[in-house]
Amino acid sequence: MKNLNDFDLKTQTSVQKNIKFVLTDIDDTLTTDGKLPACAYDSLWQLHNAGIKIIPITGRPAGWCEMIARFWPVAGIIGENGGFYFRLDQSSDEKNKKMQRWFFADDKTILENKLKLKNIETEILKSVPGCAVSSDQFSRLMDLAIDFCEDVQPLPKSAIDKIVSIFESHGAIAKVSSIHVNGWFGHYNKVTTTLKFLKNEFGLSESDALNQCVFVGDSPNDEPMFEKFSLTFGVGNLKNFSNQMTFLPSFISDKNGGEGFSQIVAKLLS
Repeated sequence: MKNLNDFDLKTQTSVQKNIKFVLTDIDDTLTTDGKLPACAYDSLWQLHNAGIKIIPITGRPAGWCEMIARFWPVAGIIGENGGFYFRLDQSSDEKNKKMQRWFFADDKTILENKLKLKNIETEILKSVPGCAVSSDQFSRLMDLAIDFCEDVQPLPKSAIDKIVSIFESHGAIAKVSSIHVNGWFGHYNKVTTTLKFLKNEFGLSESDALNQCVFVGDSPNDEPMFEKFSLTFGVGNLKNFSNQMTFLPSFISDKNGGEGFSQIVAKLLS
């Protein structure tokens, strides 16, 4: 993991020069201390105006993703750690735009999984004092998000590990973000749904996707993306988790959160 100052697009391989997509996490990657700073939002528009397509890859819920897909300058969004993607159809005229939605599971399976997650929720809240169901849970369709530092006092790593172990004891997948532990049923993650999105919506093979995309993230639940894509970036606060991770980004910014994201975009566009 090199410092961002060591990154020079001119010295990268010809494949890596062909950047057409910026994939990015949201929480603590685009945001700083829970807010979206003006510099990060401006950087999204800079990418958009340069013809580079932006695809947020987030653990945030369906309700948030609907808004982001509609109002942000993005080409689509993968939400709830890969449970679905949304894309506002840009091919139709301004008055007849349609939201395209893809879900990993059908309605029946989603409902069955919600019932199983409800039982897990009860066990976690009883077993791990101080944690809470995330405030955005009412907007979720596919997963259960347990808050360990967003709206509660930060919990120690041992408590976070306990939450993960309870999810896994029920056969669920659990991933730790910078603020939540997200748990779900189904063999998907940020990578699998990102590749499906790029194939379905842009006709990209996996090889094309890996050659045309860069990823920016900040925490352990971004690790599958750091492992899969050849050119990846971390914002400065990723250093808080680096000793918990096997796969790290290629480069890391000096600044944290949204300010770090803006540093990375400036490098890409320079």
